[in-house]
Amino acid sequence: MVSGSLMRMMPPCWRPSVEGEDSSRGDDANGRVDGLLWYKDLGDHVTGEFSMAVIQANNLLEDHSQLESGPLSLYESGPHGTFVGIYDGHGGPATARFINEHLFGYIKILSLTTSLQSSLEFQKSRHPYVFLSLFCSLKSFLGSYYGAEFTTENGGMSADVINKAFLATEEDFLALVRKQWLNDPHMASVGSCCLVGIVCSGMLYIANAGDSRVVLGRLDNTYKEVKAVPLSSEHNASVESVREELRSLHPDDPQIVVLKHTVWRVKGIIQISRSIGDAYLKSAEFNRDPLLPKFRVPEPFDKPILSAEPETLVQKLDPEDQFLIFASDGLWEHLSSQEAVDIVNTCPRNGPLVSIRGGVGVSGHSIC
Repeated sequence: MVSGSLMRMMPPCWRPSVEGEDSSRGDDANGRVDGLLWYKDLGDHVTGEFSMAVIQANNLLEDHSQLESGPLSLYESGPHGTFVGIYDGHGGPATARFINEHLFGYIKILSLTTSLQSSLEFQKSRHPYVFLSLFCSLKSFLGSYYGAEFTTENGGMSADVINKAFLATEEDFLALVRKQWLNDPHMASVGSCCLVGIVCSGMLYIANAGDSRVVLGRLDNTYKEVKAVPLSSEHNASVESVREELRSLHPDDPQIVVLKHTVWRVKGIIQISRSIGDAYLKSAEFNRDPLLPKFRVPEPFDKPILSAEPETLVQKLDPEDQFLIFASDGLWEHLSSQEAVDIVNTCPRNGPLVSIRGGVGVSGHSIC
């Protein structure tokens, strides 16, 4: 069990290839390195255990993954839970790194904690006007500054909070691109898929933008087998429903999805339909010089081509829910959901959760 953030124990859960370091060494303070593979066999989080692994697929690792365990708000008193993030970058590491540094912080800010509200309400009977006014002012200030209404559901955690944290991260990254536009226009072509899972108060929250995937291993009591239950949808143009969604959002653009060299791509450029970053496909202000011509969209557009809004799911965890697997598309290109569940279910507890490009396996008390 850990009472504080695992980030105090380990870096942001991607270890291989930091510039200037030798990635071939055998031991790391927080895991093990075997060539291009970094893995941590087993660690603890608030409600159970986790294993994680990363295999570097590019010369420069563009991906980040993150596991935070402990308070999910700005207050040590809670609510407590576990946060998992898989950030599959493309075009460079800048967006994935930015998400890793900002998204969880936004979630903590946007989750109005019951401790703050309870503290103010406790004093309200003695100083009703002062404390009610203070509470309302604070709520109004944070809501206007970060663009969110706060909830007290599960200590402030909700799908709406996570959704707005995604959008706040997106807005801040686009502001950074705008600020560095003349000196580093390439930043406009860098993006990242973003998959997040939160376990809090017996509830599971999933938010996904991109083609990473989270799979639940659930015990089927009838057949005594652990079955794979995918909990996210992949926002990839190879999926027919994604192409239909894009066509409905852009009915006047016959080139919104193009089959190019047997691969469906948005505007003939990129496979994913949702991401954080990719500013050149979010705003026409970045679709011009000095951005390289290969990234520019020939047709003018007046609304975002890609979306940063995640698809969310909230569900109660049941005793049959054994474990969760979070991974980028690099894993799912080689394994089906059921194959991955079978590996995790049958491997010894001290063995690594083998992943390609980045993945985290999480288990807990009621979820094993």
